[in-house]
Amino acid sequence: MIGYSYEEQLEALLKLESSYIIAQNCSKFDELAGSFAESIVLFGAGPLGRRTLACLRRLNIEPLAFADNNPSLWNTSVEGLNVLAPPAAVQKFSHKAVFVVTIYNGSSVRHQLQGMGCTMVAPFAYLFWKYHETFMPHGGLDLPHAIYAQAEEVKRTLSLWADDVSRSEYLAQLRWMLMLDFDCLPKHVPASETYFPMDLVSLADDEVFVDCGAFDGDTVRDFLKRRGPSFRRIIAIEPDPINYKRLQEFISNLPVDIKNKVSPLQLAVGSKSEKLTFVANGTMGSTINRNGNIQIDCAPLDDIIRDYLPTYVKMDIEGAEPQALAGAKELIEQRSAAWAVCTYHRQEHLWQIPLYMSSVSNGYRFFLRRYAEECWETVCYAIPAERVIA
Repeated sequence: MIGYSYEEQLEALLKLESSYIIAQNCSKFDELAGSFAESIVLFGAGPLGRRTLACLRRLNIEPLAFADNNPSLWNTSVEGLNVLAPPAAVQKFSHKAVFVVTIYNGSSVRHQLQGMGCTMVAPFAYLFWKYHETFMPHGGLDLPHAIYAQAEEVKRTLSLWADDVSRSEYLAQLRWMLMLDFDCLPKHVPASETYFPMDLVSLADDEVFVDCGAFDGDTVRDFLKRRGPSFRRIIAIEPDPINYKRLQEFISNLPVDIKNKVSPLQLAVGSKSEKLTFVANGTMGSTINRNGNIQIDCAPLDDIIRDYLPTYVKMDIEGAEPQALAGAKELIEQRSAAWAVCTYHRQEHLWQIPLYMSSVSNGYRFFLRRYAEECWETVCYAIPAERVIA
């Protein structure tokens, strides 16, 4: 909306009728698939593809096959469904099935299929919206009720963003959530810069980096690429036993001068000390869930961090970010740290996370950056004003 202020653009979005949006989004899949709406090939046999398959089976819809670009999966089965090479799948089904791309940030695969002659290619978001009672919420994909119910909070958050890049990104993500408008999203920041936007904040020689959701050490590795041995301490927190073992192995292979300054902790971060049920599967998607397979210890960050005052905190904990921030209220108040907090695990986190942090302390400047083509890798940065690069 060229010529309109950010506030005017947001007002226009919020004036859209909720019932209209739901009807529009729920119809996108059928408009594309036509009479083949239940003749489905799932392209992508990874975690998202398997989740999609399980949900379709709950609806008594059996897909025709998986297709996948991974040769090791060809002519095997995943969850009882055959996996085909893309050329074989296209040859067999291109004119009698809709190919649903069950891959995050799947534009390259959609183009691949269209280039091979497929006329019915859908992003998984279209399918999820059609059967929203079964598939959603899923990350930022959800019915728009929260956006409208919390419209005043959504508006207040717009005023928090410290630069036009953040304001534009915020509006684009809201539009994507409301309209499934894939073309409205600006170009994303390179994934190599995730959690460490060196144009916004620099890393110091005495940095105390706290990694909440350390996985197998991937973000610690990125931190070390930037700092080498020049830091004070790293505290890597990971609850999943499988991931934690990989994290320990990674740390054990570091040079001694670095290894001695890295402390792994096997627990979750939350609002209070308690036992929680957890889905431990050794992936990035391990998460707190009442239907989980193990019990884990959880503690507030304010209690965990006593010996070292953090100066940089990253949180990517699969939707538990608000609870973890509530358990870090003292640290947020102290403004000792720059924060990199993921906002893409729940629709409402896009505005709730910066609003909460600003309510605890008004000494931060807030930035929003996205590191993937869709809205799956979005980070809110809360940086003490004195640390922001001019």
